[in-house]
Amino acid sequence: MSQAAVATLPPRSKAGANKWMIASAVALGALLELVDTSIVNVALRDMQSALGASLSQVSWIVSSYAIANVIILPLTAWLGDRFGKKRYFVFSLFAFTASSALCGMATSLPMLIAARVLQGLGGGGLLAKAQAILFETFPKEEQAMAQGFFSAIIIAGPVLGPTLGGTIVTNIGWRWIFFINLPLGIVAALMCLVYLPEDERQAGAKARSVDWLGIALLAIGLGALQTVLEEGQSDAWFESTFIVWMSAAAVLGLALFAWRMLRAEEPVVDLRVLRHRSLWSGSILSIVVGMALYGAVFALPLFAQGSMGLDAQQTGVLMLPGALTSAVCMPLVARLNRRADPRVLFTFGGIVLVTAVFMLSHLGPTTGEGDLFWPLIIRSVGTALMILPLTLAAIGPIPKHEIGKATGIFSLTRQLGGSIGVALLTTVLERRNAFHRAVLVEKMPLGDPQVQERIAAFTQNFVRHGFDLATAKQKALALLDAIVNQQASILSFGDTFTLTAWVILLTIPLVLLLGKPSRGVAVDAGH
Repeated sequence: MSQAAVATLPPRSKAGANKWMIASAVALGALLELVDTSIVNVALRDMQSALGASLSQVSWIVSSYAIANVIILPLTAWLGDRFGKKRYFVFSLFAFTASSALCGMATSLPMLIAARVLQGLGGGGLLAKAQAILFETFPKEEQAMAQGFFSAIIIAGPVLGPTLGGTIVTNIGWRWIFFINLPLGIVAALMCLVYLPEDERQAGAKARSVDWLGIALLAIGLGALQTVLEEGQSDAWFESTFIVWMSAAAVLGLALFAWRMLRAEEPVVDLRVLRHRSLWSGSILSIVVGMALYGAVFALPLFAQGSMGLDAQQTGVLMLPGALTSAVCMPLVARLNRRADPRVLFTFGGIVLVTAVFMLSHLGPTTGEGDLFWPLIIRSVGTALMILPLTLAAIGPIPKHEIGKATGIFSLTRQLGGSIGVALLTTVLERRNAFHRAVLVEKMPLGDPQVQERIAAFTQNFVRHGFDLATAKQKALALLDAIVNQQASILSFGDTFTLTAWVILLTIPLVLLLGKPSRGVAVDAGH
């Protein structure tokens, strides 16, 4: 091919020459963001001790990141258009990496929370823009494979977080869960600088005025909503004046934001893209998938560490086979997606996922790591069969010039779904735990001969270990109470998995809202 011919190639063709390097670069950035949504959870106790904070205070290290993340997600399309997709993505990478360094160097809780807000703002620009860049880079015949590659990261990221975090916290220290982002973030940024195509000049793009009021309403609405979801359970929900005010701010802020965006000529978040049936219906289903994905990632480590007695590193290793299974499944699902109706794949994946979650609902005091292996593998297969077909069916029919707007909203719904799932499961877990404990205590009156016999056996055991009779009896009662608490906890975890399974099962029919795609739509994304 002559030099003149090369010079006339459109930007997309030039990008296509390095499309897998582009995919690797943006995927690495997205993976860093996804890992950081869960990696901190295993280090909270160490942070609490190091920074001299209470558990409720240290929970804001997680909440602040999530709040900043959901605020920036819907703005990513506008920011990419205003400053250029490449510039904005690279800036987000550098901002995320620099704020990770600040997190690792934090000497006080306020400093760490402020750094986490900056990290969340930087990280929010990575996930949605990475997916949009992939849709715009790959030709239609390779779209399913590219999104399969990206979807594997979406599933694996939240699972790898506890695995990596547990290993680092156990062997090095909590600050290194942030410092590890530095070399990876720099590598990803350099790859993006080299391989991402240059942004096209847009005359007058920077001259347009900024709708600061719209951005403020978005920040108030989504920030307040995420705060309610993150802090509602610990603050007893609507018994707290703070949660009531935050709920009112969320409703009012989002209502005014939607009204302003629908009236604006150049909105910072173009809600009109929701006119596409595939997007609004896919976003509803995305919330449910987010609940299932992040909710299970939240509940299983709690059960493993609380009831099975595993440490953070062992819990991470327990979750690792499922993440690897997802990575293996995605290329296979991508191939299936070329031949099958994505609605059929999504439905089958939902049934597989429900089967796995029902298996997890039959937990018991003797549940071991081997008992969780196959349910976690099956869960990963089901999730893989849901996420990729849903993404392609929801985003695929969107016109190319609106892909960025669509992916921002779609990513937001998955993130909010995860927050809703965690909030819902936390509430169910606590309330069902109290219910089961009350039932067990009622069925075990101290006057019952069998209860007296067990207390006597415990007491004699403590006496044989050198305790006096009075102390031994106190310890026997404490041990019986601990057994009741453990059983109540196990039953409550079973209830949360049962609830999750029913939520997924009852929402699977919503896949019909996606409509029947024409042949090839699943791989025709962005065209």
